[in-house]
This record gives sequence, structure tokens and C-alpha cells, in this order.
Amino acid sequence: MHYHEAANFLFGLRRFSVRPGTDSIEALLDHLGNPEDELEFVQIAGSNGKGSTARIAESVLRQGDRTVGLYTSPHLEDLSERVRVDGRPMSDDAIAAFVERTRPWLVDRAASGDPLTFFEVVTAMAIQEFARRDVDVAVLEVGLGGEYDATSAVDPIAAAITNVSLEHTAVLGDSIEEIARTKARIAGAGTPVVTACGGTALSVVREVVADVGGEVRTVDGPTVSDPDPDPDVTATYHGRMETRSGGRSPTDSRIEVTGSGWGYDARLPLVGEYQATNAAIAVALAHATVDRLTDGRSSGTAADGRSSGSEPETAAAPIPDAAVTDGLATATWPGRFEVLGTDPLVVLDGAHNPAACRTLAGTLGEYDYDELHLAFGAMHDKDHAGTIAALPTPSSVHTCEPDHPRAEDPDVLAAAFDDAGVGNVTVEPAVADALEAAVDRAGADDCVLLAGSLFAVAEGRARYTRRVVPKRTDDLDDAETLLVDADVAEADRDRVRDGLVHRVLRTQLDPTRAETVRRAALEADVECAVSGVGPGGESIEVVLGGTVDRLRELADAIDGRDHNGGHEGLPGLAGTIRDRAGIPAFESAEAGVSRTDQADAGGAHRTGDAADVDWPWTDGPTVMGILNVTPDSFHDGGRHGGLEDAVAGARRMIDAGVGVIDVGGESTRPGADPVPVDDEIDRVVPAVEALRELPAVADGDVAISVDTRKPAVAEAALAAGADVINDVTGLEDPRMREVVAEAGCPVVVMHSLDAPVDPDTTVEYEDVVDDVIAALRERILRAEAAGIDRDNVIVDPGLGFAKSSAEEFEILSRVEEFAALDCPILIGHSHKSMFGSLGYDADDRGAATVAGTAVAVDRGADIVRVHDVARNRAAVDVVTAVHDPDAVDD
Repeated sequence: MHYHEAANFLFGLRRFSVRPGTDSIEALLDHLGNPEDELEFVQIAGSNGKGSTARIAESVLRQGDRTVGLYTSPHLEDLSERVRVDGRPMSDDAIAAFVERTRPWLVDRAASGDPLTFFEVVTAMAIQEFARRDVDVAVLEVGLGGEYDATSAVDPIAAAITNVSLEHTAVLGDSIEEIARTKARIAGAGTPVVTACGGTALSVVREVVADVGGEVRTVDGPTVSDPDPDPDVTATYHGRMETRSGGRSPTDSRIEVTGSGWGYDARLPLVGEYQATNAAIAVALAHATVDRLTDGRSSGTAADGRSSGSEPETAAAPIPDAAVTDGLATATWPGRFEVLGTDPLVVLDGAHNPAACRTLAGTLGEYDYDELHLAFGAMHDKDHAGTIAALPTPSSVHTCEPDHPRAEDPDVLAAAFDDAGVGNVTVEPAVADALEAAVDRAGADDCVLLAGSLFAVAEGRARYTRRVVPKRTDDLDDAETLLVDADVAEADRDRVRDGLVHRVLRTQLDPTRAETVRRAALEADVECAVSGVGPGGESIEVVLGGTVDRLRELADAIDGRDHNGGHEGLPGLAGTIRDRAGIPAFESAEAGVSRTDQADAGGAHRTGDAADVDWPWTDGPTVMGILNVTPDSFHDGGRHGGLEDAVAGARRMIDAGVGVIDVGGESTRPGADPVPVDDEIDRVVPAVEALRELPAVADGDVAISVDTRKPAVAEAALAAGADVINDVTGLEDPRMREVVAEAGCPVVVMHSLDAPVDPDTTVEYEDVVDDVIAALRERILRAEAAGIDRDNVIVDPGLGFAKSSAEEFEILSRVEEFAALDCPILIGHSHKSMFGSLGYDADDRGAATVAGTAVAVDRGADIVRVHDVARNRAAVDVVTAVHDPDAVDD
């Protein structure tokens, strides 16, 4: 079964109405062999905040070297987002395999008049996937209510109820007491339940949990109404995080969470008082979970559901402090007050009712901006008047219609704003156009806000995440493989296959925009194949193929150069198609400002427009030489440990034509011991200072990079005169993003999962190149949100980091596809174990490295990171000359 067939089947289940109860999903789980019996679960219910709480709890649990599953809803772009293992979404192949296995049974149930709903089946799919992946614990976000939700087919070892308000009264009950009771019934026998409920809701939760011998742990925070007077956990919100320079982080807040015997003063990449409360629930829940995992399912409770005081010895802090603070610092939740730009401030939030919009307005009040420009799309069954009244008054409004059958007419929304006394309202046909119009209207000190619906947020976010990937199709077999991977139906594959042995591009669009491109492709005589996935709330694949001239005609058709008005909902796509289809890989950039002119007194290049700085990789491929000042680094450990040896090594690299010298003070090879921050600084800083005295470096011809994952080391290295930060963790640490943003320096963002490398880590990739591109795309978004100029980002696919040799060679063969990220590409393959799979011993991989360099540069790499500069520089020069023989000086 192909993915598009599986997805269409699942989305087709949405026609069946929700029925309270778990009998149906339990029957499906029985059919699957009861995979739930093999797992431990955490269940999170609540009227608001349960998604954020689930994401934070999963992040904290994962820091403790556990394999963690996460099930949330809805998705923004792809169905697979709902089911994650260790942060990575379920593969399309796994979804197809599940549907192929269950479809006959599900069809029989529907034929007998007892069909399962979309949510029930996808919940069972998540449970089955978690069992297949053998997770240590799975975190489940409840869909609706609690007791009768599909997720309640499992028996959780710990649970949370974030809060209770009047919601879905036709299903859950028309009083706080009734709704609290159905949510509290997720608790099983002896289950610890963490809650930020107050007042009547808390009383009901305690009563229900006590009836099953469970324990209630209460949370008080800045958004809790009528809290427990003696809470087990307290949360304090200190607003946006203060940066090193004294400013305020655009994306991160500072919170304090305190419990019995533990407390954390932590960074959280989520802004808003309510997120401090959610984080406190998540941390307490994570502690309770690990307590149950390590000490079994027994705990002492009093008759009223309170803690009896006889907690296990590990209950005070079952998770190490560093794991908690690291988990908090790396928890993200896309589309929920997500900052995607700072100049102007761009915020996306799925707030869709008056209460959520009041919360959004309060969080927005933490930012200083001049004018607010609002892009707004909503569903027709929402309270438009109340929602508009709850939002801050905008200077301009751009209404739009998300690509969803329940979407409100943008003219109706415009009338609602007019009725509310809001002027300067324009109607745009699509979310992308509304967001683009708002950004165009905004000044650098203004704020752009997209709100009204998560469906609108999903489409608006695509403005930042959409990538057009150049594909290599040398023959018809390549074309067929590409079309199958893009989930194109067989009839369409037969129609377009022959026309794809040209320039080929692949992208993702919402179904309406995909149809727009298909029509434009027909006008331009470009082959176009669209994924067979029907309308279902996810982006779909679009494959385009043709000559350069035809693809340029397609771009003209899209942006309206040859037609009146252009096409709606596709801002920026035409320009990207032109770039991908028509600009030669080795076309020299226009002369920029020399890096010497951009240097400050200390030698570090931190000022000016990043796009205008003439770095070694600006005018063509260059070599980054590895200079490890360590005793134990891979391949060259100890060779440059002394300062004189390091300088001598740098001189040899410069003589051989190096463009960047990468100084490393800590090994990331498998089994390497972590180096304390002060020791790493003592290794790196003297080397950087000494290298800055070399004429080629002082003149700006050679740049200095520092290979580090520690913010303090990066800051010290930049102060000593380093130009570039090479972060092996891909800016995972928000403090590193802050250092780089304030320095305004180039940064290498690498795809990695562990540093140092954990040889036992295995990853199930759908398509290693597509998956790495998607992961790097999210890292780049976080970098930009932190204030890092995209022109300063260099991407590294991370050869040697949690990838098999076959996957690494696959990346090397498809380097050109990383151009979709609009960043220079670095390939680090020097003497890597991937060459060992070809029979080359560790001491005999020099020639293989040179061959890899030639392939990488031929396929579009801008920088190759190697130990042996001279031989690899020769490979770069030869490939460059082959691509542009007219530039060779006889």
C-alpha cells in the first residue's frame, strides 16, 4: 500500500461522528494483539494547555536517556507529526503498513454499522507504533474530555489534568463539576495525578482520584484560579529571558518551578505566564513518571487523594537537575505563540476563541513594538465578535480564508472587524497572501500577528518552511523512484515520467495551491505531478519537471508576469523556482565587502549586513581545515595539542590554500569524555589569538572557525577573534543561539542527535536526505527567531552522526538537494567510518576522503571540512575548473 492510499483512507474516517467510549478502540487494539500491554503511558487531559504540557513533559523525559513516544493533535503540516518517537515523526511507510494491516478489519466494522472514527484509529496507530519502536514511555495528549476519550484505552502510570473550564458541553456536561469528573477519570488504580485545577474542579479531581487509590499533586502558578492553598508544586514566571547584552530574548522566558526537595530556575523557549504553569505540571508529571518507572506502580496515598507522605526515597527528584533544565530549554511547540522573525516581530498563534485571544494579548503585551498588523483567518463556527474584542487593536487587518471546508468567508471576517470599529481592513484570498501583505505593511519596529485558527497558522507557517528541492533524475528509473516517493498515483506517474529527465523540482503545498501550480504548469508546458493524498488537512507533494526555459515560464505564470494578477497564495514561490532551475551552481556572487572591512578592533567580523560580507565560501567552494587542539580527537588527536604545533599546522593549511581553519577543543568521537568548559576555553582561546596574528588571517583571506557545542566557549572564542561558530548540536542550546545572534557571526548548523556521538543510537529515517533537510529547516527557523540572520547560517548534514554508511553515501550523492534550505552547504566527511564500509582501514582513508570531496563539490557543496588540506584543495580546484573551464587562467 502506498502512503497516499493510506492517508486518504484515514482522512475518509472523519465522516464518522465521535461517539463517547473506548469499546471500539479496545476492539481494534485486540485485533492488533494488544500492543498497549507492552508499554507504559502518561496521559494528559485538560481544557487548555495539554498540548504544551505534553510536549514539555516529553522533552524532560527524553533528556534522561529514555526512548519516549509522543502523541498529540492536531497536526500542522503532516499526519505523521501526531506520532513521534524521540522527537521524530512516524514514517510514511509505517503509516501505510498500519493501514494495510487494519483496513480489512475496519471496513468490516463499518459494513456492520459500527465504524471507528479518525481519532480512534490514529490513536491505535500511535500505540502500535510505540510498541513497534519499543519506547520506554509514551506521552498521550487526550483528545476530548478524558474518561471516554480514545486515549483512555490505556492504563497510565501517571496522569495530569491541566485545568478545567466549560467546553464541549454537549458531550462533556454543562457544569465544571461534570467536566472535571470525566477528565479526572483518566486516573487508574494508584495513579499519581498532577493538576493545576483550583476550587470546585480540584475538589472533584481529588474525590475521583481518591476513589481509585491515586494521589493528587497540586500546582499553583500565575494563571491558576482559586489554587490549592498548600500546593505541592509552584511556578513563577519572570517574563522574557534577559540576554547577555541586557536585552530580552524574543523567544525564551525565565521560569522557576519548585517542588518538595527540588527546584529549578530555568529557561523555557515558550513565552507567556500560562506556559510557566504548564511547565510546572510537566516537570511534576515527569518526576512522577520516572518514580513509577523505577520503583513500580505502588505509592502511598491518603483517603482524600492527597500524598500520604510515605513517598519512595527517589520521589524528591527522580530526574537529575541537568536533565530537567535541558528538557525545559529545548521544548518547543510550533504554532503556539511562535516567533518566526524579529525585524519586524512576526508571531503565529492558533488562538481561536475569546479566552485564548485574551491570553494571546497578554503575552503580546510583553513585547515593545510600534504598530500591530494582523493577518486573520477563522472557522465559521467561532465567536468572531468576541475574538476580535479580545485582541489588541491593530493598525491594519488582512482577512483570509484557510484551505479548510469550515473556513469563514474573509468578507464576513472583514465585516466583523468593521462592526468592531477596526479600520484599514483588506481582504486577501489566501493565508499566505494575508501574511505577506501584513509583513510588507510592517516597519522594522512593528509586529505582525497571524491568528484565528491553527489551520491558518499551518498555512502561514509554510511561508517559512516551504522548500523547493532540486532533484537529480538521470534516467527513467530515477524519475519513477521520485514519483513513488512523492506519493503520486500510478496513472499520473505514467503520464509525466518521460518528461522528468530534465531539471526536476519537488515541493509541498496545500491542496488548493497545488492545483493552482498544476494549472500554471499546464500553461507553461511543464510536467507536473501531484501527490494522490486528497484533502485532509496536510500539505501534499508537487513534482515539476522541464527544461530551464519552461520552468522559468512556469515561474512567470505563477507570479503573473505574463498574466494579469498572478496566482493567489504563492508569494515567493516563483522566485524560488527561478533560482533552483536557472542559476548555475558555480556562478560567482557579486563582489561583496571584504571581511577585513567588517572586522572590529578584536578581529572578529561582527558588523554590517551579513549578505554583503565576502567570506571564503562566497565566491566558490572552499576548504575548511580541521585543527584539533586536543589529545584525543578523531584522526589527529594530539598532533596540534601544543600552541606552537597548532600555529605550525595552521601555516601548512594556509600554504595549501585553506579558506577556513576550524579549531576544536573537545572531541565528539564515540566514547570521548566531555571536556569541562574552562578546560576547553584554555585550549581554544590561545590558539585563536595566535592564529589571528598570521598574515592571511589578519588580512581577512582566511577565517577562523571554532568547533564547540558550549555557549561559554563560543563567547570566549569570538572575543578572542574567531569568525565562525561550528556547533555540532545544530544550535540545540538556546544560549548558543543567543551568543551567535548577538555576535552577528556565521554559524554552522549541523544535523546531529548526540554529541559526543552515541554509537548505540539508531534512527529510522523515511528518506535520510528529506528527513535531514526537514530537521535542519526547523533549526534554521529557531535560529532566525532568535535574531540570527539567515545569510549567516551554513548547514551541515552531519555525516558520521547517527546515520548508517549507506545513508551517509546517500547524502553525499544528493548534496545539491540541501540547496532547498537557501544556505551554504558544508560536508564533513574526512576519514569517516563510512569509508570503512568500503574496506578502507582507519589509517587508509585519505584517498577516499579526496574522492568524497570531489563528489561533494560536484554536487554543490560550498565548504568541505577535512584534515588534509592540500590534497582536498586540489580536488576542489579540479572540480571547479571542470564546471567553469573559461575561468581557468592559462
